[in-house]
Amino acid sequence: MDGTLVDTERLWWEAVEHVAAGLGRSLTEADEEDVLGRPVEHTAEMLSRATGAPFAAVAADLHREFADRVRSGVVARPGALRLLDALAADGVPTALVTASPRAIADLVVEGLGAGRFAVTVTADDTLRTKPAPDPYLAACRALGVEPASCVAVEDTRTGVSSAEAAGCAVLAVPSLAPIAAAPGRTVRESLEDVTPAGLRDMITTREAPEASDPSDLPGPSDLPEPSDLPGASDPRELRVMSWNLWYGGTKVRRHREKQLKIILASGVDVVGLQETYGTAARELAEALGWEYHQAGENLGVISRYPITGRLGAEDPGFYGGTGVRVTLGADQGVVLWSAHLDYTPYGPYEASFDGLAAPELAAHESVRLGQMREILAAMAPDLAARDTTPVLLVGDFNAPSHLDRDDAEWPVTRTAEEAGLRDSYREAYPDPVRSPGHTWSPVHTEHEDGSGRPEPQDRIDYVLYAGAGLRVLDSRTLVTGTPRTWPDVEDNEWPSDHAAVITTFSLGRVVRSD
Repeated sequence: MDGTLVDTERLWWEAVEHVAAGLGRSLTEADEEDVLGRPVEHTAEMLSRATGAPFAAVAADLHREFADRVRSGVVARPGALRLLDALAADGVPTALVTASPRAIADLVVEGLGAGRFAVTVTADDTLRTKPAPDPYLAACRALGVEPASCVAVEDTRTGVSSAEAAGCAVLAVPSLAPIAAAPGRTVRESLEDVTPAGLRDMITTREAPEASDPSDLPGPSDLPEPSDLPGASDPRELRVMSWNLWYGGTKVRRHREKQLKIILASGVDVVGLQETYGTAARELAEALGWEYHQAGENLGVISRYPITGRLGAEDPGFYGGTGVRVTLGADQGVVLWSAHLDYTPYGPYEASFDGLAAPELAAHESVRLGQMREILAAMAPDLAARDTTPVLLVGDFNAPSHLDRDDAEWPVTRTAEEAGLRDSYREAYPDPVRSPGHTWSPVHTEHEDGSGRPEPQDRIDYVLYAGAGLRVLDSRTLVTGTPRTWPDVEDNEWPSDHAAVITTFSLGRVVRSD
């Protein structure tokens, strides 16, 4: 979309340039890879790292500046609308694949005429966006075609990488940064002389690379029915989510619908839930056609794969842990525990607002530490058998990680590590400065007491794992859209005050001793 269909890539650069200047930083050519073709969140993280400004505030400024420029009027790129009309006349289905958020894409598409596209895939619709292949694979899957039968029209190196990784032929029409020709890639100065016949030639004259299987990756949330989503009897990957639903999601209008959309779009397989409000696990599972386990009013697990065992107390209370056994296929399964630890006293507040010294901060973790030890004791049989059946502990610990901060001991996560559990996010992103992975809080930028003090941002939600059968492929925090801050949250697309954590594991075979 941006820079290919409409002249917004320059507007995006100008929006980033404006926000960066306000933070005391000037963009250079070296920043192109972190700006052009990138989603807002990627660029916001780059600017946040470079300037020390809060990520949430930078992302909100970028969204606002870009949306203002788009609303003021976008201009179609030369030849773009004529080519779309010609494709429609030839009966060629066309998808719009963009790293922009849904809100921006809908503004553009509405202005051009929504009927021009059979499918739109935005940054909100797949777990990973460009340069990963997921968006193009999702579009191909939605159109019902193989990537090797498609031409992707792109204007940035990031977009080209995404399309080529998916297995598409590429027509590159550079907007701001040059793109070199390559096998399977055609470069043109504009779309003015491009025809449907010319696009067909780009497919028939290339030796198509081996394409990824579209069924391995999620499509847009509004396309597949739950029963059509991947659920192979012998999966190669497992996507695990930890999500605090925040009073079940009830602070946000149409929260259940939004939760379902997010779960479907993320392509996750098993979700450990906190703050379920007593019914969320059952209601989400029934809507998805999944299985569920609800433990008391606060904890639950939902799974697209069969839940074949329930572990721990039937009602662990508001704070504690609950577990399930999940069968993934023949001789393959995992154990997953979902945990929620007490939030008082909250260490980051005591460190930031009260100036407590390290020994006091560590001592004040005693309640959470006791809860973690109780959960680990209940998990002990599973942890002892982890090399036969891998084990996961996910949840909202309400405590920072000892892997992220050195201002105190932060014993909760260290105790889990000593029990053999590894932090999947920090394994994927070892540097906490470059990749802080904050999950608290996308809706709190100022402290709720009205003092105007910045809310400490921290990583307090986790996907931990143990066992020879799991290997981390990727781990991400997830927040969709640009949440408004508290208390103006009821219309947010993201229905929680926490970011979710999603880790993708590869599944290796384990040798059973029995």
